[in-house]
Amino acid sequence: MTTDHEEIRHWAESRGAHPACVKGTERGDSCVLRLDFPGYTGEESLKPITWDQFFKVFDKSHLALVYQDRTASGRPSNFNKLVHTETS
Repeated sequence: MTTDHEEIRHWAESRGAHPACVKGTERGDSCVLRLDFPGYTGEESLKPITWDQFFKVFDKSHLALVYQDRTASGRPSNFNKLVHTETS
């Protein structure tokens, strides 16, 4: 689990993921955040945003990223979940 922006960005980009908001959840300068991985269902439900926008909402919402670096077989894992730091 991490809140480090560079660690999150590196982990996501090394897997081809981009920062995104769930369409329809925008409220002012906030939204429900996701990491969009190419080839998955995000094309219809996610709106691309910049890393700056992502981390502004991430910090304001007191989030952390729980992620798995590798699967049990040693392959890179895409598993991730955004959680509130108060409940993690």
